[in-house]
Amino acid sequence: MTFRKHVPLHLPFFEFMLSVARKLVYLIFLLIGFHVHAADYVNESNQQPTYLSSNPFVHTSAVVEDDAAIISWVINSEENFAGSVQIRYSTETKIARINTGISYSEWTTITDIPFDAGEFKIEKLETGQSYLCEVGLQHDGKIVWSDTMSFEIPGRGPFISILILIGALALFLYGMKVMSEGIQKAAGQRMRSVLHSMTSNQLRGITTGFITTGIIQSSSATSVMIVSFVNAGLLNLRQAFGVIMGANIGTTITSWLIVIFGFGKFDIYTLSLPVMAIGMPLLFSNKSVRKAIAEFLIGFALLFLGLEFLQESVPNLSQLPSVMNFIKDWSGEGFLFLLVAILIGTVITMIIQSSSAAMALTLILVSQGYISFEMAAGMVLGENIGTTITANLAALVGNTDSKRAALSHTIFNFSGVLWMIIVLPWFLKLIELTMVSGFGFVDPFADPRGQIIALSAFHTLFNLCNVLVLVGFTDPIINLTRRIFKSKNKDEEYHLKFIRSATISIPELAVLEAQKEVAHFGKITARMAEFSKQLLFEKEGAEKKKIYERIEKYEIITDRIEVEIGDYLAKVSETNLSESTMLHIRSMLSINGDLERVADIFFQMSKAIERKDNEKMWFTPEQRNNLAEMFILVEKSLTIMNENLDREFLKADLNKAMECEEQINAKRNELRSDYFEELEKTEHKIKSGIIYSDLFSSLEKVGDHVINVSEAMAGKI
Repeated sequence: MTFRKHVPLHLPFFEFMLSVARKLVYLIFLLIGFHVHAADYVNESNQQPTYLSSNPFVHTSAVVEDDAAIISWVINSEENFAGSVQIRYSTETKIARINTGISYSEWTTITDIPFDAGEFKIEKLETGQSYLCEVGLQHDGKIVWSDTMSFEIPGRGPFISILILIGALALFLYGMKVMSEGIQKAAGQRMRSVLHSMTSNQLRGITTGFITTGIIQSSSATSVMIVSFVNAGLLNLRQAFGVIMGANIGTTITSWLIVIFGFGKFDIYTLSLPVMAIGMPLLFSNKSVRKAIAEFLIGFALLFLGLEFLQESVPNLSQLPSVMNFIKDWSGEGFLFLLVAILIGTVITMIIQSSSAAMALTLILVSQGYISFEMAAGMVLGENIGTTITANLAALVGNTDSKRAALSHTIFNFSGVLWMIIVLPWFLKLIELTMVSGFGFVDPFADPRGQIIALSAFHTLFNLCNVLVLVGFTDPIINLTRRIFKSKNKDEEYHLKFIRSATISIPELAVLEAQKEVAHFGKITARMAEFSKQLLFEKEGAEKKKIYERIEKYEIITDRIEVEIGDYLAKVSETNLSESTMLHIRSMLSINGDLERVADIFFQMSKAIERKDNEKMWFTPEQRNNLAEMFILVEKSLTIMNENLDREFLKADLNKAMECEEQINAKRNELRSDYFEELEKTEHKIKSGIIYSDLFSSLEKVGDHVINVSEAMAGKI
């Protein structure tokens, strides 16, 4: 690769990048100020008529009036012409696609105009658009067209133009979001099952990532989902890395869809509204799957409507010499030019947080000849880096492993860009040879239509090769993330362990995180049972004080966990949910309350034992043994409860739970009967007996709440 002459080789690198930044700012101002004033165009033949048998027109002109244009013509009277006149017109953006061979039938044609009419008024033109127009004379079965005229319909200033461009991009992104969320709702349970059952097989993980991203059409959504699964403990780092590699390949499907439907002969734009019409009735269905399909269809239609508007909203840069000179200056060959292109692609993708939208913009620019193929390839590499920002933002509020998973995505994509920079000239040559010799396409570096196909091929082959190159470096990359994000082993610090990601917009994933958090909540309450039991047999005062403080701290933690889980589930319930998901949420809310009540009971038991110790009251050996047996039964029930919490919803084992609950009730009845018999004996101490009765009664209440949890996991609420 060689440097362009206008970049002095003696400039230090930082001075070069500073000049790049200045020129980028200059380009932004040029684009914001883009506006071509309305001007009537008169063919040069009006001043110096040329009489040719192939061109019967002496004069053609276009005069703009509000949202209309009066097209006038004068036909050479010396030629013996007869027939009718036709007028064809279109926007400059659409005609640019015709000239590059990317699109067809973009002209709007008006036929059967009397040739001696002299003028025709075209009405209801789009304000702020630049138009091209030609007049044709139909004679002897042939049509002879005049030279092309250009005119612009005023009414759209630079600020409005920029807003329209942003609005078109917003419609494209919103369509992608609706389509992605729709397919996730329709197939969310299945996708969750596939990911949940994943093993450490790298090939299976890559395949799963490819299929998942291909279905939901968003690598960002897949990466956020993977980060959340790691955060919820459903996937380890090795499994997550495999899915991330597959997602990088799957996201290239979007660019092919854009090329086929957005730039090809098949005009999806004309079918967008019919597709939306098909989806609309399904939107009002009572079945959640049909609603999800409706969202997918409507999102699909909006995506390509946005793409069409995006193509039409891109300004005609050929009318801006300063912009064209800037693009030419920075579209050369060489390492520094490639870095600039990568930087631009990275920044654009980080801003709009969608590599698919950035890819669509790149395809539009290269299809209209505004940027070179080499610069477009560099921007694609930058988009691969920029797309990792979404997962890293989601991991900011996640646990350590989720941060590692997001970082592994960044390291993987960045490493791919590094090795591709080295081999890029040969890689592009390989694509050219493959397209020309292997498939018989036109030269992608000479034909704009070939360029968009070649660019999509480059996008796909780069990500595929990157997986093949780096799949063997899985362990080193994972170890690097572990060295950067080290584990934090801080005991008994308050924090939610799993509900940390901003995934409320994905209900299936949100419910998964809540389920894992509730299961963790159950283990915390089980530890409180262990602490309470220790108080009965611990004789050392200092150690007992530590246990009291620990139980009190756990009680505060459980109160806060209950509130945060409840708030989280309340927010999730506000989204569009299926009946089964709503039942799951109601069950978790019930479990959340029962677990908090269990923690309160253990805290009250610790206070009762503390009061007994302070007042120098003692239990008899028999009472201690009875309470110990009761604790064993309660701990057994808590173990069964936690096993059920770790199971999938509606798959709880109630037989063991009910058996243990009956044993607790029978033991409580036995202890209560013995206690009343002891009351008749004068040697029984009343005060210590009341505390003893409160303790075994409290343990029975714990058993009641524990069985409620298992029943809720079985859907019985």
